[in-house]
Amino acid sequence: MTTPFRNVTPNGPSGSATLLLALSFTGLLLLAQCLFIVPAGQVAVVTTLGKVSGGSRRPGLNLKIPFLQSVYPFDVRTQVRPEKFATLTKDLQVIEATATIKYAVKPTEAGRVYSTIAYNDREVYPRIIQPSLLKALKSVFSQYELVTIASKWSDISEIVEKTVAEELDKFDYVDVRGLDLTGLEIAEEYRAAIEQKQIAEQQLLRAQTEVKIAEQEALRYETLTQSLDDQVLFKLFLDKWDGKTQVVPALPGSKSSGTPVIVGGKR
Repeated sequence: MTTPFRNVTPNGPSGSATLLLALSFTGLLLLAQCLFIVPAGQVAVVTTLGKVSGGSRRPGLNLKIPFLQSVYPFDVRTQVRPEKFATLTKDLQVIEATATIKYAVKPTEAGRVYSTIAYNDREVYPRIIQPSLLKALKSVFSQYELVTIASKWSDISEIVEKTVAEELDKFDYVDVRGLDLTGLEIAEEYRAAIEQKQIAEQQLLRAQTEVKIAEQEALRYETLTQSLDDQVLFKLFLDKWDGKTQVVPALPGSKSSGTPVIVGGKR
């Protein structure tokens, strides 16, 4: 009885081809495990048996040891995150607003972020940015009364941004690239009181400005009066004299100084 299967010996042509194919496939698999690509706008943290090794890998083609090293990407582009918050002012009034912060993970610090705080970039905001942001917001707003906050909103925003940056600089994980405060919400009765106070302040400022202008005008006239002697007045009269007026001032320095001169008549 014959069998339909042929015996394939390792040393035969078919065995060599199969072995070569297997080796080629294994080589390609190992090569694929050795290479990885970091996209633009990201860096990669490489760990060897769970421990961070080397610095952050830059965008492009990179190498790693197969099966021993793992790759963890971190986005280092500018991130924009809005944070709605509520806090107390110095005069114990509750305000609500939205703080929109712009930040980016420092490329050189991605390995340290992975080792100490976050295994991926999705954890950077809740674990690094948010606590420092909320702390800075409460710290800044507790120093100002509600009226000051409402009237100097843009200035407060700059102070909060500076405070957040200083707080995050202590850890040196990220760069703060901007912060905007929007959507201030306060009780309606306090809003009306703030508007009335702002109107009163504007009226006071207008009155003070008018007083200063009046004082400057008075000083100008006083200076002008002191500079006008008889000769200057006589010169001014001659410049304006139409030649018809019969009574003119006496010439300064003459014996009749102070007594008008009648032109074409008797003195």
